[in-house]
Formats: sequence, structure tokens, C-alpha cells
Amino acid sequence: MLMHHLKIAWRNGKKNKTFSLINIIGLALGITCSLLILLWVQDERSIGNEQLNGNRLYILYERQYIDQKVDAGYYSPGLLAFELKKKIPEVECAVGYMRSYQTTFEAGNKTFKQDGAWTGADYFSMFSYHLLQGNRATALSTPSGIAISNKMAIQFFGGASAAMGKTIRYKNHRDFIVSAVFADLPAHVFQKFDFLMNWSALISEYGWLNDWVNNSPQTYIMLRAKANPELTGKKILHFLDAYNKSQTANFRIELHMQKFGDIYLHTNFVNGIITGGRIQYVWLFSGVALFILLIACINFMNLTTARSARRTKEIGIRKVSGAFRSSLIRQFLGEALGITMLSVIMSLLLIYLLLPGFNQITGKQINFPYSSIRFWLFLFALTMVTGLISGSYPALFLSSFNPVHVLKGPPKFSRDNVIFRRGLVVFQFTLSIVLIIGTIYISKQIDYVQHINLGYDRENLLYIPLEGDLSRQYELFKQQALQGPGIKSVSRASDEPTYLSNGTGSVVWEGKDPNTDPQFTTISSGYDFVQTLNLHLLLGRDLSRDFASDSSGYLVNEEALRILKYKDPIGKPLSLWDVHSVIVGVLKDFHFSSLHDPIKPLIVHLGESDQGGTILVRVKPGMSKEAVTNLEKICKTLNPQFPFTYSFSDQAYQSLYKSEEIVSRLSNYFASLAIFISCIGLLGLAIFTAEQRTREIGIRKVLGASVVSLFTLLSGEYILLVLLALLIACPIAWWCMDIWARDFAYRVNVQWWIFPAAGMGALCIALITVSFQAIKTAMVKPVTSLRSE
Repeated sequence: MLMHHLKIAWRNGKKNKTFSLINIIGLALGITCSLLILLWVQDERSIGNEQLNGNRLYILYERQYIDQKVDAGYYSPGLLAFELKKKIPEVECAVGYMRSYQTTFEAGNKTFKQDGAWTGADYFSMFSYHLLQGNRATALSTPSGIAISNKMAIQFFGGASAAMGKTIRYKNHRDFIVSAVFADLPAHVFQKFDFLMNWSALISEYGWLNDWVNNSPQTYIMLRAKANPELTGKKILHFLDAYNKSQTANFRIELHMQKFGDIYLHTNFVNGIITGGRIQYVWLFSGVALFILLIACINFMNLTTARSARRTKEIGIRKVSGAFRSSLIRQFLGEALGITMLSVIMSLLLIYLLLPGFNQITGKQINFPYSSIRFWLFLFALTMVTGLISGSYPALFLSSFNPVHVLKGPPKFSRDNVIFRRGLVVFQFTLSIVLIIGTIYISKQIDYVQHINLGYDRENLLYIPLEGDLSRQYELFKQQALQGPGIKSVSRASDEPTYLSNGTGSVVWEGKDPNTDPQFTTISSGYDFVQTLNLHLLLGRDLSRDFASDSSGYLVNEEALRILKYKDPIGKPLSLWDVHSVIVGVLKDFHFSSLHDPIKPLIVHLGESDQGGTILVRVKPGMSKEAVTNLEKICKTLNPQFPFTYSFSDQAYQSLYKSEEIVSRLSNYFASLAIFISCIGLLGLAIFTAEQRTREIGIRKVLGASVVSLFTLLSGEYILLVLLALLIACPIAWWCMDIWARDFAYRVNVQWWIFPAAGMGALCIALITVSFQAIKTAMVKPVTSLRSE
């Protein structure tokens, strides 16, 4: 019996090659899209969950209550880890963690820049990264110890074993001894580093970390095996009360715990509560995968139903010959499963071919899961479910034909059947239009954040790390740079203005409520800071050499002024870290972090002679190449021990929205794919309608109907279906866009034209799809249409 069903399915497929090919291609595209998204979702969910002690690892975040406002973030005092381990019995291990980007190391005659971090001695006891050399307990136990990756060990020393005990020089001013070598980190970890240095060494280098009112580092803890996380959380909640005495009802800081495995996907705060993050993209694309697969299944239903008129006699004869309806249902479901299996085979080939490009788009390193039993079981389940869903309606519909009626002529389809098929098309186009509208809005939002006026000019602005002898000879560098071609202005800062994160509550001003210590973001700058960034001064002036008092003067932004509440701020007293001075200028608010976050209060203080930081260089338009060439010569002369590196401000800014750009590109591809698959379904319905109305069209032509009127008759209902889909899609799309855009503190408004534009686009594509079939049917000679009469 099985072979008999397979033979019938094969003969029907050969007889209707076009329909069969469209069915297979439609399902294959839907399955391919779904599987690619599945692989991406699995990779996203695996990040941060690779640790053996993952169920005991937590990151701490602060929730600050200031004047009925709530702020939160993954920042904490530098001494917090030490104190938690001493005071909270449930905490087995604790470390601080602070990134160190593009750090220069030297060993022998080799010099390379590496990305890494400072962390505590417990790090390798908490995190299960594989050590090739060294002991987990002692790898970071001394201030002079450094753990490096196998790649870094090969670069400097030729191998892991050769690196142990060797000296490596940090920024040409401090020596470290290699105490451990760890295996290169896998691609799916979100904490990426090639070296780890001891936390005590960091604190000795940066004294501000010893103050409990300063925040910047992250703090990770590992609970004891039998510790109760909920009870531990209650103990930690008010831990800072004993170290920050100024907390009151108007100002207080709470510590909260979040599982380490949740950090990558759940990072956004709204009113101090973790509300989302990349997990929204996981939900979004999981839904897209389901929708596209449903669209593909609906295509199968429509196309199979469109062929039903050609199989009525077969069904009638089989029923007359004694076939039960159940056997017919099994036959049609078997055909659907057969087509689905062919589609799955094609989709596996497509995934193999598309995966490298998909990885390039998403920035992933996803490999085809050949050895994953879970993947193959999922694929089997997907095949069965897809086959059953796509084949269920055709099987029930075709097997319901009355043999007496179908042997007399083509079946008469009920109004319910017609409405159901049209409803499927409306459903397809509703999903497609939602994707189109969402894609347009995401593109507008990405364009908005890339071109918004940040309050400073990020064009023709480049950053050079201030390290080694360059830090000591900054003044000479500035003089020589300004004498070279293409340089308009030079200044310096403790951090790149693209993202400032150092915060402090150690700020005092006239009229301050002694019971509050609001957090201010701080940055030290050189002279000409305002000019180099093209910032806008609302009041006062920039820090200048012409005023000796400016060595301790301050610039504040508008948001800081709102907290200070000075009506005439210039010359008013301000104290930062017990350095008493006055405000010399007020800056118009500018964005110094991602547009996901609102602008925070900022204080700029002079740091002309500080060690480290970033040189800011304003280049004249069109002269970047000449300027960079000259800057490289200067750096190699003044700082020969360090390789010359630089980055442009606009590139650094765009990197903040890498995830959103990926989402935008994927949305474009998925929306195009959804509308393409939907149009295949629409073509199926057009063919079905044409087959049902062949005689009607012949009679109309005999009575004098023109080709244009017949085209309008055949295509009019599709226009109505798409318009109905647009009406349904608009509120759904608006709701989805509103949820996605909540992650941005600054977002573009939803413009009304997006909805009709998406509808017109879908309508035009739909008309192009059905035009060929409608025109072809309308131009058939009446004698051909009425031949059977």
C-alpha cells in the first residue's frame, strides 16, 4: 500500500511539475529560514551559559534612588568584592572586573596590542576556562602575576610552556610575570580577553578605586554550593549602607544579583528593573521563524487546493472502488510529508551554502551541527509537524468529495471553503506587511541614531591612545601635530567621548542636600577640549591656560546643572573628590554613551598632565590621509616602543549599534523572503480562482467583456485581500515597533507614511504576482473556455 501511495504521489508530481516545484521551493525556503534562525537563537542562548559553576555565578548591579528617580547599572565600587567575601558567609568567591582595551605589551623585541581585563585572584576558581599552564588557585594571587591566552603566549614566547615564568612589560612602565596560560576562549563567550591582571595591582595604580563613592568596575560573586540565592540577595541588598553613610530616604543605593548566564541577553534597565536586552531579538526572530514557516505551510495548502480540481475524478474512482476516507487522508498526508522531506533535504543544502554568509552578516561563528543529536531530533520533529500542518487541510478537503458529484463534473466549493482559503492569504500578507513595516521602522531608527546631532562633531575626529612616552611628551606631540598638515585642533581626555562610564557621588556644591549623593559621570580633559570636540558652550568658557585657577576648574553639562540648581552657575563653588574650585563653563548636553541611555550629569575637570587616556585630534575635512601619515611619524619618533594605532570617532560610535545594524539587515532579508513566499501562495490562489471561473470568463467574453474588465474582475479581490491585511497589520506592527523602540531613550517617531508605504509595496508586489495569470486567463479564446460545454 505504501509503495502504491508513493507511486501515485510521484506520478502527480511529474504531471504537475510547476506546482510540485513551487511547493518544494516554498517549503524549503521557509524551513531554511527557520533553521538558520534556530541556530542563531541557540548560539545567543548559549553565550554566558558555558560555565560549570553557572548556577552559582552572579553579577551585582546597583540600583540608585535619587529624588524619586531610579537609575541602575552594572557598576560598583572597586573594593566591593573584597568586602563581600569577608562579610557575607554565603559568598565563596568574589572578584572585581574592569576591561583594558588595546593594551601594549612588550617581551624581547616583540610588541603587540591586546584586549584584556583586571580581575581578582578568585577568577579561575569561579570561571571554568581551561588552563594549559599554571594553577587555578594561584594564577592571579600576586600583584605581579598575569595570565595570558595561548595565542598571546605563542605571539610573544612561542608557546604556552615557554611563556611560564617569563617577564612581559605592560605599557613600557611595569613588568609582570606570566603565572598562567589559558586556552583561547571560544567564540560564543561574551567576556573576551587575551590577558588577565591582578586586581590589587589595578587598585595600586588607580587610587580612586579605593573610594566607596566611585563606581566603574563590575563585581562577580560565586555562592557556596548550598547557599540560598534569595537569602543571599536580601543580605547584599543594603550592604553598601555601612560604607556610604549619606544614604537617606531621598538617596539610597541597593545591590542586586543577576545570574551570570542571563547577563548577555538581559541587560536593559527601566526604572531600575531589568526589562529586556538582546532577549528581545531572540523573541523577535523566533517569532519571525515561526511566521515564515507558517506562510510556507499556507502556500502548500493553497497550491494543493488549487490542484484539487484535477484530482476529483481520481478521488471519485478510488471512493467508488471502496477506498475509505481515512485511507485517502493517509495518502494525502503521506504526499505532504514526502514533499516536506524533499524540502528539508533542499534546505539542508541551502543552509550549508548560506551559513558562511549568514555568519558574516550576524558576526557569528556558527558551525553546522553535524554531531548534535538534539538538532537532528528537532529537524525530524520539524519535518513531521510541517508535513502534518501543511497537508492537513488539503487531506481533509480532498477526501471529503462526494464520488457521485465529482464524477459528474468539477466540485462546487462552499462559501466557507472559499473564505478559509482567502483568510489564509490575508494571514500571510498580514505577517508580511508587519515585517515590512517593522523593517522600515528599524531602518529609520538606525538611520536616526547614526545621523542624530550628538552635541559634538564626530566627523573628522580621531582617537590615539595616550601611552608610554607619549603620555609624558604630550605637549611636544601637540605642538608638532598642530604644525603638520591637516590638523585643526588637538586635546586629550581620560576616556574616549563615545562612551564614558566612570561615576562618582563625591561631589559637593553650595546648597546641596547633605542627605543625597547623586552620581555624576566624570572625565578629565586637556586644554582645547571644547574646541576639539566642537561642543557648544551655553555659558562661560573652556578650560584655558590663560587662567591659573582653571587647573582645578570645572565644566558641567545641562543635566548636571539641573541637579546643582545654580541659577547663575559661572563662578559658583563646586568640589569634586575634595578638590575645591568653581564652575567656569556650562556645556550644552551631548551624548557620551549609547542612545539607549538618557544623558547623565557630567563634570569635566582638567587633566592636562594625567597619565594615560586618549588624544583627541580634529582633522581638517578631506585631509585625513595626510594627517594620519604625519601623526604616525610623530608617534614613532616620540614613542618608538609602542605601535601607532588610531580610530575614528564615527566608527567607534557606530560600533555601539552593531546589534541593531545586524537586526536591520536580517529584517530586510526576512521581510523580502516572507513577501516572496506569500506571493507564491497568492499565485496559487490566482490559479485556483482561474480554474474555477474559466467558463464564467468564456461567457463574459462572448457577451462582449474586454480584457481590461476581466483583468479587473480577476485581480480586484486580491486588492481587497491585501487592503484587509494592511488594516489588520497596522496596529500589530505599531505595537511591535513600540516594544522594540523602548530600549532607546531617544527614538524616531512612528511616521504615518510608513503604513501606506508598506501596504502599497505589498499591493504592487501582489498585483505583479497575479497579473500574469489574470491576463493569461482573460485572453483565452471563448471557444477554448466553453469547449467542455
